[in-house]
Amino acid sequence: MATFLARLFIKNYQDVKNPTVRAAYGELGGIVGIILNLLLTTAKFFVGSLTGSISISADAVNNLSDAGSSIITLAGFKLAKKPADKDHPYGHGRIEYITALIVSFLILLMGFELLKSSIEKIREPSPVTYSNVALIILLVSIAAKLWLAFFNRSLGKCIESTATKAVVVDSLSDTAATSVALAALVISRFSNVPVDGWFGIVVALFIFWSGIGILKDTIALLLGKPPEKAFFDEIENMIMSYDGIVGVHDLIIHDYGPGRSFASAHAEVPANVDIMKSHDTVDLIERDLHQKYGMLISIHLDPVVVDDARINALKALCMQVLSEIDNRLTMHDFRVVDGPTHANLIFDVVAPPDFPLRDNELIERISEKLSKIDERYFCVITVDHAFN
Repeated sequence: MATFLARLFIKNYQDVKNPTVRAAYGELGGIVGIILNLLLTTAKFFVGSLTGSISISADAVNNLSDAGSSIITLAGFKLAKKPADKDHPYGHGRIEYITALIVSFLILLMGFELLKSSIEKIREPSPVTYSNVALIILLVSIAAKLWLAFFNRSLGKCIESTATKAVVVDSLSDTAATSVALAALVISRFSNVPVDGWFGIVVALFIFWSGIGILKDTIALLLGKPPEKAFFDEIENMIMSYDGIVGVHDLIIHDYGPGRSFASAHAEVPANVDIMKSHDTVDLIERDLHQKYGMLISIHLDPVVVDDARINALKALCMQVLSEIDNRLTMHDFRVVDGPTHANLIFDVVAPPDFPLRDNELIERISEKLSKIDERYFCVITVDHAFN
């Protein structure tokens, strides 16, 4: 259904990397969510008043908040597609993350309101009146919310949207809430036990759990969550695939919203190759990355010696020493500066984020191992830390 509606209402619907097309997907999800949630709100308010069920009435309020969430999502996608300007040179893409943050707060607010009303229901229970009309409307509501969840899930997969994924969780929370209300209604047909309030508490706790999950994921993105390692490796491998590139390091990818990545990297090139040729290769890489991923990247050239047997042997020796300490350690920018009494081995070491040694301890450990091999080796080491 998502593909059908996208094909019907979105021009060039397959070009999901295009910010305009991507925004259109989000707007489509928002409009569908608004219409469906308003219909469900109206129906549930009617049934809740008819049966006296606090669970159903609370669920109607929840659907009304979902309509509000859909409006916020719709507005978020419209604002996120605005082009960069003087005050926002990196665009407005992170508005989509802020949208997901607002949705998570609304989910938590609804959970709190449902918890409060459920506790009041337990303190002062009132009978729930069974109705076939109520039963049918609740069943239709569950089916509609499941459809909306899968619809938004399909959209979210197409455009990899945090905001749309938040709406999926919200819809599934509503499905659980309505299922509990349905159970309370069915039980009222056969028993006078006041389970309505207790079921409402269960739903409220589930909504809290869902809202906190979305909140944590969204805050991580706003604070600067690193890209997935698979994507990071894909970018590195693409840079390494070009002739004349012998190494890549210090790759940093900044996320300014979905489809709005800015990056920087250092590419090692042979020192014996004309610098203009290497520069042309780097320009080509930057253009290709932008065309394929929409990424703006700045690549710094690092000339390295590759045709000196002694330097290559010393580099291999240093790499062996690093692997003996921890096979996750890597190195780059290796140079040798010879003096009358010693040889300066100059290089950078990249340590993983959870590496147990401090920078000075690691430098000391490497220096000791190399000096034991040859006391003329003097190490000048800079420790970097991986960003992925």
